[in-house]
Amino acid sequence: MSSQVISDQAINNQAIGDWVQTFWLSILQGLTEFLPISSSGHLILLPSLLGWEDQGLVFDVAVHVGTLIAVVFYFRKEVLLLVTDWARSLLGGPVTVYSRLAWAIGFATVFVGVAGVLFESLIDDVFRNPIPIAIATIVFGIVLGLTDRYGKRVRDIHSVGWRDVCIIGFAQAIALIPGTSRSGITISAGLAVGLTREAAARFSFLLSIPVILLAGGWQGRKLLGQGNNSIDIPLLIFAIMISALFAFICIHYFLRFIDRVGLMPFVIYRLFLGIILILVFM
Repeated sequence: MSSQVISDQAINNQAIGDWVQTFWLSILQGLTEFLPISSSGHLILLPSLLGWEDQGLVFDVAVHVGTLIAVVFYFRKEVLLLVTDWARSLLGGPVTVYSRLAWAIGFATVFVGVAGVLFESLIDDVFRNPIPIAIATIVFGIVLGLTDRYGKRVRDIHSVGWRDVCIIGFAQAIALIPGTSRSGITISAGLAVGLTREAAARFSFLLSIPVILLAGGWQGRKLLGQGNNSIDIPLLIFAIMISALFAFICIHYFLRFIDRVGLMPFVIYRLFLGIILILVFM
């Protein structure tokens, strides 16, 4: 077998490996972005166990685009009402439940935006390591369990007030610590202020829209600064499609079964995940 044939075979195997890795990581991102189980913990554990290289910034941007497409499409009716009523309120129109909710979502997003700018370097240097992620996965899993157990769970999403927005917004800023889980901590905060499980989850998912936009824009800025010209467009489109599909499925079934199943299975899962991360990386 000539060296050229061996080289071509190696390139083909690498290409197949890239597609397989992209497939599984896109599924993982699509599912864990909205479940309260920490996407960062999974995206560190799986490549480490399988010996995969880091997926890179381009992949991160692509799968975030996929999850954004999923959540906007799933809540398309609510998003349309939020945007139109908010725009009308800017022009002096009447205050509606949707314009109030839109303002609440926007204000809660300010917390994570400011925290991201101020503490990005600290978070990257200190917390983006397996053991801190494992500890955060366990600690905030316990927080999720406590708020689910002791929250009153009597209020709907349209009862969210400014005090609630500050609490949930601050909680979302804490989610910049890898392992916390953005959906987990915001659902916990929603339960703590008395929202039902479904209302807390819906507010968390709607709140993810501007946050994913901000995160994607911030990562995109870094990507442009790198000047990367070796982008595999078909592979990225594939990643977007897979992450969008599984994120949509995740949102649908999570909202459908959350009141029936509760959050304790996710709490137990987080505890096991955190322990596994500690055992693997200690």
